[in-house]
Amino acid sequence: MLDDSPNDNEDGSMASSGKPKTTMAKLQREAALRERRAEKAARKQIRREAGPEAAGATPYDPWAALPTDPTPQPEPQATVDRS
Repeated sequence: MLDDSPNDNEDGSMASSGKPKTTMAKLQREAALRERRAEKAARKQIRREAGPEAAGATPYDPWAALPTDPTPQPEPQATVDRS
């Protein structure tokens, strides 16, 4: 005769829970990861609200490296050694 256990099916096989249990260590790692991500997002939001001037960074200016004198410079003359 079969035992009347709550996990027994009518055919006598044991029912499975369907998915493995998550260990406490994994839950703690996931909680720590969520906390680190939340702290990082808060730091990022603070930097975003402060703007680039607060960090002392100057915005990139692609024209800053160009010469300011608009007059064209003469091309250097190529010399050929005919020895």
